[in-house]
Amino acid sequence: MTETTHMTSATAVQDPEVVLTDVRSQGDAIAEAITVIDKALAEMLRRELVSAGEVGDLLLDLRSLLTSAS
Repeated sequence: MTETTHMTSATAVQDPEVVLTDVRSQGDAIAEAITVIDKALAEMLRRELVSAGEVGDLLLDLRSLLTSAS
């Protein structure tokens, strides 16, 4: 994401629109991660056994969602 700064008296000030966009993107990523967690938990609770590979895939998906907003 491109960040816009303005120089004012030797102090860099972030453009408020860029900051708001970043916050919305992070909020969207967090909301999507929570949705993924809820769906995975609901499916895993119905089963007696969950493989380590499935848990690893879930964690990688969550990491991907959360880092994409950065």
